[in-house]
Amino acid sequence: MKNILGIWVNGRWREDAVADNALLLDYLRDGLGLTGTKQGCDGGECGACTVLVDGEPRLACSTLAHSVAGRRVETVESLASDGNLSRLQRAFHEHLGTQCGFCTPGMLMAAEALLRKNPKPDRAAIRAALAGNLCRCTGYVKIIESVEAAANAGVAA
Repeated sequence: MKNILGIWVNGRWREDAVADNALLLDYLRDGLGLTGTKQGCDGGECGACTVLVDGEPRLACSTLAHSVAGRRVETVESLASDGNLSRLQRAFHEHLGTQCGFCTPGMLMAAEALLRKNPKPDRAAIRAALAGNLCRCTGYVKIIESVEAAANAGVAA
């Protein structure tokens, strides 16, 4: 069964026919072509599918699309502006916060939520904010340094 889902996605109001049991991840990737949100573990354990719902990190793989009706959803695609990387994205690039890049969208969205609430987090706050996001390539040092660099540049994308 499908119903109309009214939702803000990356600042744009949308109304789409969406299956009642569709996950937010599938709606974003398959329905809207926003493939920056990654499908990782399918169990809410890796954080690769992290998006922001009304500014709060949310795992899109375990969220029904209709449960966020009328709310504001932001994906990693929302961070860049006019083809330019946000300062957070740039910091990840410049400070080698990515390796294979698979976890990066989720890390960016979790970090974005943190920097909006706490523009100058310490390392403990960064670690806590990123605790739900797994990276299989690094020891997280470069990821934490990237978030610190973005904070020191006075940013929240």
